[in-house]
Amino acid sequence: MSEPDADPTDRNRLDDEQSPYLRQHADNPVNWQPWDETALAAAEDRDVPIFLSVGYSACHWCHVMEEESFEDEGVAEVLNEHFVPIKVDREERPDLDSVYQTICQAVTRRGGWPLSAWLTPDGRPFYVGTYFPKEAKRGQPGFRDLLENIADSWGDEDDRAEMENRADQWTDAIEGELESVPEASELPGDGVLETAADAAVRSADREHGGFGTGQKFPQAGRIHLLLRAAADLGDEEYREVAAEALEAMTDGGLFDHVGGGFHRYTVDREWVVPHFEKMLYDNAEITRALLAGYQAVGDDRFAEAARRTVGFVERELTHPEGGFYSTLDAQSEGEEGAFYVWTPDQIRSAVADEDAADLFCERFGVTESGNFEGSTVLTISESIPELADASDLEESTVRERLEDAREQVFDARAQRVRPRRDEKVLAGWNGLMISALAEAALVLEDGDRYVGLATDALEFVRERLWDDEENRLSRRYKGGDVAIEGYLEDYAFLARAALNCYEATGDRDHLGFALDLADAVAAEFYDESAGTIYFTPDSGEELVARPQEPHDQSTPSSLGVAVDTLLALDPFRPDDEFEAIAERVLETRGRGITSNPLQHASLALAADRYATGSLEVTVAADRLPEAWREELAARYLPRRVVSVRPPADEGLSSWLDALGLAEAPPIWADRTAREGAPTAYVCRGFACSPPETDVTAALDWADAS
Repeated sequence: MSEPDADPTDRNRLDDEQSPYLRQHADNPVNWQPWDETALAAAEDRDVPIFLSVGYSACHWCHVMEEESFEDEGVAEVLNEHFVPIKVDREERPDLDSVYQTICQAVTRRGGWPLSAWLTPDGRPFYVGTYFPKEAKRGQPGFRDLLENIADSWGDEDDRAEMENRADQWTDAIEGELESVPEASELPGDGVLETAADAAVRSADREHGGFGTGQKFPQAGRIHLLLRAAADLGDEEYREVAAEALEAMTDGGLFDHVGGGFHRYTVDREWVVPHFEKMLYDNAEITRALLAGYQAVGDDRFAEAARRTVGFVERELTHPEGGFYSTLDAQSEGEEGAFYVWTPDQIRSAVADEDAADLFCERFGVTESGNFEGSTVLTISESIPELADASDLEESTVRERLEDAREQVFDARAQRVRPRRDEKVLAGWNGLMISALAEAALVLEDGDRYVGLATDALEFVRERLWDDEENRLSRRYKGGDVAIEGYLEDYAFLARAALNCYEATGDRDHLGFALDLADAVAAEFYDESAGTIYFTPDSGEELVARPQEPHDQSTPSSLGVAVDTLLALDPFRPDDEFEAIAERVLETRGRGITSNPLQHASLALAADRYATGSLEVTVAADRLPEAWREELAARYLPRRVVSVRPPADEGLSSWLDALGLAEAPPIWADRTAREGAPTAYVCRGFACSPPETDVTAALDWADAS
């Protein structure tokens, strides 16, 4: 039996990790360490700085920096001798990323990945940046030179004192930014939705769709704000801006027109060339926005894009037993986008019929010059009617030929080297996708398929990551290995997903899971004295600051989703604990929501639910009748909570026992079936419709109220 290492930093320890991103660096000559007590203690024992590198498996510039610097023996020698190099997967440890990304953005005015941070042995940052080239260029210092300069300064007494002083200042800044809570202000009122929608319109790119005039990111939260405001206030401009954003995303290069699903963002204003990685969370949140757009606007293209996105996730990101994987890389064969781009010759080689190949090229803008490094990212370049007129064909014939050609192109693409897949199953990201699928089950045809995908994934995560005895959730499952305490996003996103699965199925066990997760949020993440819900649990690892997440970023604000989900679940509890927590958080964040609603999109949506109230659709029946599901699908009903309960109180008693409730909660109390038929009760605030055996009449009451 071999002796344990005297110094764990004498070797690269990432081969013991499950994260695909960390394992990608296991063969580097750099003696990478995971972020753990062993590595942190080694920095203290050696009295050397920590070099912290944060990235993720689908990150293009992370790969570039690895190839240039981390695979270089000379760079590795400097890192190993003078630092404890630590590699972190931001998808596994968003808390660490939040802490050090905050100071990077404050100091350099930009952030991103790879995040490069130099820390004192006790974790305080004193130098930060993102990607550094190996050799100095374009005003950036060379990475090796930077390492040597920092090592020399650390060894100089005066320079080190200056570094320690800077570390103290920066740590204070991180604590002030992440940990401090604003003073309580007035709760955002009825006007928050209009304020947010007006801000979204001002930020809109009315020429090309979406928001801003540079790189284009999906902004699902803004789309929900606009659609909700349009429905409430009758402002057609709100609806138009939301529809333009959805059209741009589905018609442009962000969408994979061959295989379905969405890339991360586009590098241009016109939505043509994407950053090609595919993230589970984008495909979840864009799908939810498409479903809302389909209901609010009635554009079938949005429904079709949602279906095809689910098809992509089912085909390429689904674990054989039900959960969802995290990402597909941007690169294949070392080239970004190589899997997704085409030339005319490649299309003609893939499609047997020459006329159909030409039609496909015209439809998707495939040209000899291309739009991306000599090849073409597919975009919708010609409409079906235009193609039909030009080719003297019926529109239905054009559609059939294009679909046949697409299938052949898809088959040809399957022969290419595929992008790498990160097979981590993350609780929170799965929660986002489960919510999208549960919503699809209520909105689209073939609801049983979507319900099956949603509930299989929920059960997968619940079985592997949830500790029922301790009421604790772990964040990551990979190849049988479970690791990392769950963060607020894991609990909040999964609680919303479990509630959504209950809405789609009427299965009380899903509701019970949602309530258990919400109870855990209240117990482990809520601080009543501060008036906030923190991102890390009270019993979690102590970092230089305890972060909060009030702002929407690439994923929705976990604070906003937590508040909104607590409000949606409040009617299922006889007490008002969930509403009280939500109200307290909205008081502390009220001024920020009102002054900058787009930065706080998820919190603004939660504040709107608080001000307006959920639309409770209680159904006293053994299950939601199919005709009623179709009626719900036909209507855009933001803030909707669908609650199926047993038709008679005798059946409800067993539900209450199973859920640990001493009495019927408000959403079920005195709401039984009438005349032996499924009966709907629709309520908002303190007003309810009469019991209705015709759900259309009940929903019409809500429209009129």
